[in-house]
Amino acid sequence: MASGGGYGDPNQKIDYVFKVVLIGDSAVGKSQILARFARNEFSLDSKATIGVEFQSRTLVIEHKSVKAQIWDTAGQERYRAVTSAYYRGAVGAMLVYDISKRQTFDHIPRWLEELRGHADKNIVIILIGNKSDLENQRAVSTEDAKEFAQKEGLFFLETSALEATNVEAAFLTVLKEIFNIVNKKNLVAAENQGNDNPATLAGKKIVVPGPAQDIPAKNNMCCRS
Repeated sequence: MASGGGYGDPNQKIDYVFKVVLIGDSAVGKSQILARFARNEFSLDSKATIGVEFQSRTLVIEHKSVKAQIWDTAGQERYRAVTSAYYRGAVGAMLVYDISKRQTFDHIPRWLEELRGHADKNIVIILIGNKSDLENQRAVSTEDAKEFAQKEGLFFLETSALEATNVEAAFLTVLKEIFNIVNKKNLVAAENQGNDNPATLAGKKIVVPGPAQDIPAKNNMCCRS
């Protein structure tokens, strides 16, 4: 169970902080996806992101307060020097292409290779086909993207930042998966400590740096909504 809980109460107690990165070619709508999720905004006059920026939003997942720290970087080649620091500590990634521009999908394997080269090997990844509102200009079939996601062990959704379609669902898919992984690790850690103090993990702020984590079998990960 997850709820939006508004767009960030500064007085809210935070149980978890999850860093999630947005990657993909320039102009696929990464910043718009972020603006829609973080502030429920969309601007038709969006300019290319210069360097790196991040925004955050706090949600409640299974009665725990989760702060999603979403990082956005420009897709142009000249900014790719920022990547090693950009990926550091990320526990989730959103790999974005534009359904109306085939080239942006053809570049996804390269982005995925870079992500896996810099980030933790078990990072939770979702493939996002953005601009689903441009159906009449579609250049990438849903089937092609699903097949790629299944082969690579990724979640997959098509979104429209313009129409606010599936943006929330995409972020929640990643955040819930990270939450479940961390929760499972905490339970195992508590069991390993014995039952002397079963409440040791309660009420602590936990910043997840992205150490090795178990994620579900790849053949179960594709195409959830």
